[in-house]
Amino acid sequence: MLHIVDDEDVLRDSLVWLARSRGIDACGHASAHLFLEQAAARFDAQGDCLLLDVRMPDLNGVAVFDQLVARGLIARLPVIFLTGHGDVPMAVDSLKRGAFDFFEKPFDGNRLMDRVEEALALSRQAGASALVQARLASLSAREREVLDLILAGKMNKVVADQLGISMRTVEVHRAHIFDKMQVKTAVELAGLLK
Repeated sequence: MLHIVDDEDVLRDSLVWLARSRGIDACGHASAHLFLEQAAARFDAQGDCLLLDVRMPDLNGVAVFDQLVARGLIARLPVIFLTGHGDVPMAVDSLKRGAFDFFEKPFDGNRLMDRVEEALALSRQAGASALVQARLASLSAREREVLDLILAGKMNKVVADQLGISMRTVEVHRAHIFDKMQVKTAVELAGLLK
């Protein structure tokens, strides 16, 4: 989802239209406060990106960016700044702190949407990685040991011998691992964790 935060109705609506014309799901937010209240806490692994105006009356884009950085959301929510009043030091500082890009108004809409697509792909990748990490964190210490041996290509009998447990216990751990990691085969598991 592309979130567009800009206090200019015409620009915001035209960016929503442009994004949708490229097959990008987009929504506009008239103010930074509305965005932070309604959307900022609900990002998922499907990918999100934020087009953020620098100068707005209620809360400026840099202050919003600071809040997102403090919440640790920048990896999953790439931010592209839009401004008609930017300067080089502001752009450099924003990029150093993790902004995805910085566009000055007027801008080339197609170039902007190309960067949005790149940012969404990055966000999806970060979201998928976070999901895999959460699944890994749900494994017990013994399941992690079994997982490592499965990934090394060891058969259940070898895993049982190396860990000093029964083959049936290995089978139970293996089933739990596959269930928690949401895979059906060792090949799927290896592909998920590559």
